[in-house]
Amino acid sequence: MNRRNFLITGSTAIAGILAVKNPLSLYADQHEAHDHTHSYELPKLRYAYDALEPHIDKRTMEIHHGKHHQGYVNKLNAALAKYHDLSDQSIESLLRNIGKVPKDIMQTVVNNAGGHANHTLFWSTMIPNGRQLSGKVAEAMQATFGSIDKAKEQFVTIAKSQFGSGWAWLVVNDKKKLQIYGTKNQDSPHLLKHTPILGLDVWEHAYYLKYQNRRADYINAWQNVVNWKQVNLNYVAAMKA
Repeated sequence: MNRRNFLITGSTAIAGILAVKNPLSLYADQHEAHDHTHSYELPKLRYAYDALEPHIDKRTMEIHHGKHHQGYVNKLNAALAKYHDLSDQSIESLLRNIGKVPKDIMQTVVNNAGGHANHTLFWSTMIPNGRQLSGKVAEAMQATFGSIDKAKEQFVTIAKSQFGSGWAWLVVNDKKKLQIYGTKNQDSPHLLKHTPILGLDVWEHAYYLKYQNRRADYINAWQNVVNWKQVNLNYVAAMKA
């Protein structure tokens, strides 16, 4: 995958309820084998659809998770139906080795494997009432961006200024450094061999029912449900990987 295909902004770094024991298995846990047919599956949420209200409403969650995310899973499985050697691996591995995917389905896989991986992380890093930022990731953000506030401000700026559909990311890049940037559509940081530890969906389907065109209001509200405890676990796991 050519890096020019990405809309990436930001700077390269220099230096509960939802806790997951192994954060890097968030995606792989949804890859199951049934009756010799390998397929990816929609992850179950660890909270109710209305648990993030008033910040993210129940109806949006029902459609976003049950329709949009399910749609990515269905299209990915359909695209890989003839390629069991590809579908029999984690979603991270599939994306990180996108060059091995046949050209006739490559863009479909980029779109839908990305959609599956991106949303799986998204659900896992939200929790009712949020969690405070602390731990190793807080230390790294302070060292990398100058302050926690500067890091958050850069992330929010990327999310608000993303043109059209896409995501804002906090990742551990291929040099084991924190980085903040945006990607278009469902492009995943895994395509760059980066490990996303926090992602914000700024597609209109993520907020339009409640916020209409007020993306900034949605982004501000989302900050109240970020599970920074999980983000810290993701960071620690990514640095050890």
